[in-house]
Amino acid sequence: MSNAESITIGRAREHESAHLHVSGEARYTDDVTAPAGTLHGAFGLSRIAHGRIRSLDLAPVLAAPGVVAVVTAADIPGENNYGAVVHDDPIFTEALVEYAGQPLFGVVATSHDAARRAARRARVEYEELPALLSAREALAAGSFVLPSERITRGEPDARIAAAPHRLDGEYAVGGQDHFYLEGQIALAVPQEDGCWRILSSTQHPSEVQHVVAHALGVTAKDVTVEMRRMGGGFGGKESQPALIAAAAAVMARKTGRAVKLRLDRDDDMLLTGKRHDFWYRYEVGFGDDGRIHGARLLLASRCGYSVDLSGPVNDRAMFHVDNAYCLEHVDIVSHRCKTHTVSNTAFRGFGGPQGMVLIEQVMDEIARHLGRDPLEVRRANFYGIGERDETHYRMKVEDNILEPLVQRLATESDYHARRAAVAAFNAASPVLKKGLALTPVKFGISFTATHYNQAGALLHVYNDGSVQINHGGTEMGQGLHTKVVQVVAEELAIDPARIRITATATDKVPNTSATAASSGSDLNGMAARDAARKIRARLAAFAAGQAGVAADAVVFERDRIVAGEREWPFAALVKAAYLARVQLWDSGYYRTPKIHYDRATFSGRPFYYFAYGAAVAEVAIDTLTGETRLLRVDILHDVGSSLNPALDLGQVEGGFLQGVGWLTCEELWWNPRGELATHAPSTYKIPACSDWPAEWHVALLERAPNREETIYRSKAVGEPPFMLGIAAFQAIRDAVAACGAPGCRPPLDAPATPEAVLRAVDAVRAAGR
Repeated sequence: MSNAESITIGRAREHESAHLHVSGEARYTDDVTAPAGTLHGAFGLSRIAHGRIRSLDLAPVLAAPGVVAVVTAADIPGENNYGAVVHDDPIFTEALVEYAGQPLFGVVATSHDAARRAARRARVEYEELPALLSAREALAAGSFVLPSERITRGEPDARIAAAPHRLDGEYAVGGQDHFYLEGQIALAVPQEDGCWRILSSTQHPSEVQHVVAHALGVTAKDVTVEMRRMGGGFGGKESQPALIAAAAAVMARKTGRAVKLRLDRDDDMLLTGKRHDFWYRYEVGFGDDGRIHGARLLLASRCGYSVDLSGPVNDRAMFHVDNAYCLEHVDIVSHRCKTHTVSNTAFRGFGGPQGMVLIEQVMDEIARHLGRDPLEVRRANFYGIGERDETHYRMKVEDNILEPLVQRLATESDYHARRAAVAAFNAASPVLKKGLALTPVKFGISFTATHYNQAGALLHVYNDGSVQINHGGTEMGQGLHTKVVQVVAEELAIDPARIRITATATDKVPNTSATAASSGSDLNGMAARDAARKIRARLAAFAAGQAGVAADAVVFERDRIVAGEREWPFAALVKAAYLARVQLWDSGYYRTPKIHYDRATFSGRPFYYFAYGAAVAEVAIDTLTGETRLLRVDILHDVGSSLNPALDLGQVEGGFLQGVGWLTCEELWWNPRGELATHAPSTYKIPACSDWPAEWHVALLERAPNREETIYRSKAVGEPPFMLGIAAFQAIRDAVAACGAPGCRPPLDAPATPEAVLRAVDAVRAAGR
């Protein structure tokens, strides 16, 4: 179907809640009218990183104004755990403290403020124990949350030894706080006969349902979780909301009243997981053209005190350490380090960015060693078409569009002329230096946990011709609901204004997967289409019978149905079908085809397809202050046949800037006692609108439908654009290199804060003297 024939697909439609967002009428969990008598909860948090609790005196807490009750692990009737994969995450710790900010107890009071104030009155005595705070410390101590993993392909040692050139080095990249606009929140409401209604700001309602059920000692049928919209998630609301919802439910059970647990920003940043920070070591052998002959790559991540989602996050980092490049002879070792810090979790890209920044660093190092343009080295290592097309985990790259996409971007951005202009500027400018970089993206789409690649939907057509759709995905501002409405409108050939999408709820669509892995539209769009097609088939059969024609002769077109000589408005046919007792509701289901993956051998096809993109970033740095400024960005990104270009462009632009933030200004800093010092907007800097470049050229790749049978041949767009931000970091590195001698290798770790940039500038200048 072409866009010209389409009713909604491929068209730039506004977000389904846009009018509510701009008017302030959009309801989030905190805006829902709570039942009369609702109480408010807060956590009492540990102030040490590692130790045993000698005594916990909560009498001062209970005596505080407005306090109704305190809850501890002893008040949990079921399982004291909210761990997503391994049951090693206590809701309230009982004896052992493993990070500063860990919940020790909960307070229930008549107001949010009263609960928070009371929580700080607890008297706690600890036996402090030594704390491991970084991945390198944990690696040296042999401290891991999971066994280390390895992928070896070919004969890397021999190829490195025989290569004309060899390099080795170390590199580090920091973590990142999700900094969603809406913090973690849950409202737990007791229902009749031992049942529960939980309103939760979560990307994974079914996981919240199961964790709450296990904590309360009931079954999933007794717990309904509902979520209409989130004020941002980015992965931070995949596993973490289960803690908030379970604690609220335990508080509500003890008091017999509804309890709202809303985290203050400081508490949210202290006790919830972040993006995993990584430390790397690499050794690489390569030829005169920069093509890698063999590589040994070590990735050590700070997982925190428990497993959470560290297994699949680190697996995906291993899968994506190739990015756009064929590594025929490679040894990859992944260490999942246990530290006495908050347990890190999912974040946009889910480990992929942490793998990709390493190989991009290696490419830049090779180019500087050889005195070549880094883009030349990158292109020399690209996956080929029909050759050099197998990944290190044995998946064929069958949809490769890297070379033409990068060539087009290089041409349209005037990359080569601008590199010459940057060099000329730097030669004449002693204080300000510019840098330019082009980096590609190849990102695999699907959950690596194969069973999550499924989705359901429930579609109702009412006898007045209006339509209601419910599906298992969650809306966090990315426009998933808008795209699902477009799908249903397209299949029924009706105006999207006829369709109402309802809150995601576990009593409507069960056993939902998290809205994550960029798969929300892929999975839920297909499930909704399945349901719509079933209803459309019934309506077509009914119309055919009324008109005396074959069902395949019935035509649905823009709110009307034509069958032979007969014609009905959509609402009229629906009414007639209802009176004739035709079923006007149905469920839909979808499971991603083709994927298979052997976790034991790290081989197979874990991804249905790849999404591609590339970015050119130009920056300037001030060598006296370390300040950096993004001057211009050019982006060309592949979304297949776009479902909604307006939404997709928004995701590309937002993802890019969030990636820039991760690598430039968002610094998480723990003091020597293991206390997170950057736990508020005053100390943790996310990009602002002023960080967006004055000149930008962002485009979606046209006429590039997905070769796989996804929803209308579109591609995922949630996570892949995040990695476009790597271009900005490499451009900063390019600017720093301009301060030193030719061939210098700037020792710049991420994030490239002003302090880090100044240290790197000083280092390359000192090395050149």
